[in-house]
Amino acid sequence: MSSKNLEITTLAGGYFWCLEAVFEQVYGVKEIVSGYTGGNVQNPSYESVCTGTTGHAEAVKITFDPVLISFKVLLELFFVMHDPTTLNRQGPDVGTQYRSAIFFHNLQQKIVSREVIDDLEESRLWENPIVTDIEPAMEFYEAEEYHQEYYRKNPGLTYCTIMISPKLAKLRKYYSKMLYKKYTRLD
Repeated sequence: MSSKNLEITTLAGGYFWCLEAVFEQVYGVKEIVSGYTGGNVQNPSYESVCTGTTGHAEAVKITFDPVLISFKVLLELFFVMHDPTTLNRQGPDVGTQYRSAIFFHNLQQKIVSREVIDDLEESRLWENPIVTDIEPAMEFYEAEEYHQEYYRKNPGLTYCTIMISPKLAKLRKYYSKMLYKKYTRLD
């Protein structure tokens, strides 16, 4: 992948561990970093973000090659790998830090984000309306090292087996052609 072709997007949809484990397997994704964005405190820690008082969302910053995978396809995966209809919540995780959000990095990403959400709403895929925020990208703070590649390092932990493994199974079942072959049997 040539660096001149790379783009960045930042997505939030609950714990960053879940999105990281999914997107690191997708062909065309060069790098994925877990972190915090959308808040009002500089250099937040995991502990401070967990209080819900910093305004940050747990998010992943994805560097991808748009020649190999489009921003639209990344968003389509994003929307099937989390519940975009629950305000400030993903499963048992509750708080603004778990909100569903797309932090766009350019005008085209903003436009495509709106189009994808409008198409999904029109399709009535979910019973409830999509509450995903579309916001301009803000300062992104990389999460502590122990959060990076969390699922790879901790596949047997209860949270990983209950929350992440089913997402990876869904990814392999419905989107196997989009995966890097070396990751198709991660768990």
